[in-house]
Amino acid sequence: MATLHTLLRVAPNVFATMFVGFGVNYILSPQSALTFFELDYPTLSTSQKQTTDALLAVIGVRDIFMGLAIYAVAYFGTPKALGWITVAAAGVAGADGLVCKVFPGSGEWNHWGYAPMVAVVGLLLALR
Repeated sequence: MATLHTLLRVAPNVFATMFVGFGVNYILSPQSALTFFELDYPTLSTSQKQTTDALLAVIGVRDIFMGLAIYAVAYFGTPKALGWITVAAAGVAGADGLVCKVFPGSGEWNHWGYAPMVAVVGLLLALR
């Protein structure tokens, strides 16, 4: 049976993989990725589509960066550093949920559903 120590070292890598996957999806499939924010992909003008695709690429790069940063700290850093960067990633998920709550008015739980789990793992590592 896995120990808490092992789970706390593996879980951030699982989260990192999720973030990289989300990021790649935002870049390669903006129409699909926009559903995570419960927003409709624009259908009217080319400029709206280009703006949407550009912003989703930025979000994709952000998520890929978060995943790679977690991988790097998991490999080269300390458990405390891994914990705090994982807490920061939970904050990004929380902020994404807030954006969903404020703008489309729904979809916040697509982000808030996993943010507490990421935060708890991060805090357990950071406060050890």
